[in-house]
Amino acid sequence: MGIYLDNAATTRVCPEAAQAALEVMTEAFGNPSSGYAFGAQAAERLSADRAAVADALGCLSEELVFTSCGTEGDNWAIRGAVEYGRRKGKHIITTAIEHSAVLEPLRELEGQGYDVTYLRPDRSGHIDIAGLEAALRPDTVLVSMMLVNNELGTILPVREAAQAIRRAGSPALLHTDAVQGFLKVPFTPEELGADLLTISGHKVRAPKGIGALYIRKGIKLKPLLRGGGQESGLRPGTEPTAQVAALAAACRVWAEHREDYTNRMSDTKNYFLELLEAAIPDAVVVSRGDAPHICAVSLPGYPSEMLVRELSDRGICVSSGSACHRGKPSHVFAATGRPKRELMGTLRVSFCPDSTREEAKALTEALTEIKNTRIAAG
Repeated sequence: MGIYLDNAATTRVCPEAAQAALEVMTEAFGNPSSGYAFGAQAAERLSADRAAVADALGCLSEELVFTSCGTEGDNWAIRGAVEYGRRKGKHIITTAIEHSAVLEPLRELEGQGYDVTYLRPDRSGHIDIAGLEAALRPDTVLVSMMLVNNELGTILPVREAAQAIRRAGSPALLHTDAVQGFLKVPFTPEELGADLLTISGHKVRAPKGIGALYIRKGIKLKPLLRGGGQESGLRPGTEPTAQVAALAAACRVWAEHREDYTNRMSDTKNYFLELLEAAIPDAVVVSRGDAPHICAVSLPGYPSEMLVRELSDRGICVSSGSACHRGKPSHVFAATGRPKRELMGTLRVSFCPDSTREEAKALTEALTEIKNTRIAAG
């Protein structure tokens, strides 16, 4: 595989998670809803695994509903929140740098008559809480603000948003997409003041296909789907017990080594940025990232799509941002208002606990070689 530095996109499944999934798929594979002993054993395992994930998140087990991914959780939270507040108003506040799993359902709601306010970041990718305070209205029913931006690594003021909502006496629910923040930055839903919170397994070394939505106790959210009575009647369908077991195992491992993992990712990221600035003086650090694992850099004049391709040819995986396509800069990078030449050359580099200084050095050397052998665009 070479050097993988795109861990904000997905992560390698840790051995403990893979083993847990295999064990449940091949041995403890009963349906938790079945009435016989084998099914009851599966239900007990599911309950224990739910408790492990809830403990890692810092919430009650009954506040956690398993989903297939962060996108499902975001969509459900948004649709559920506006339904919850349907008699109170049709105004929503979010940021211009949210994941598409938030922005796309909000655009659909705009087509249904909802008024959506988009808070814009500064050049560093941070959101000023004063903008939220000014945007709150008596008919605001939802504020959706991610915890860690998936392309810049910036931490958004979710806790301050909750405080602003309370000070204003607003009926709005607060949803946060914590997919990039879960286990990477310290928080609990209660500390943030979040009513709804989304996480995803494949960002924390669990498999793809499993995530969870935190629903604060006391909030009655309508199901996104209809069918059976699983997940306390909130998400029908036979529970994905193997994926849940893998997520629980990944959470246990990460929680056990959290400080070490954080320090290792942060050290490797900072080392890369130091090397890059020394090796390529005209490189731009778009965001150093507040979170330990994500940063964004630019080689102005060198299109990011070309850089990604050239790095791939050298066995190095990085991305040009999750929403960069058809030659256009990511909506996240574009929202920072930086010059177009700089935006077009922006790369996201994201680390995991296994990333090394040697890999950071190899990336820097590869970028230096590309710059020295390619002519920059005008």
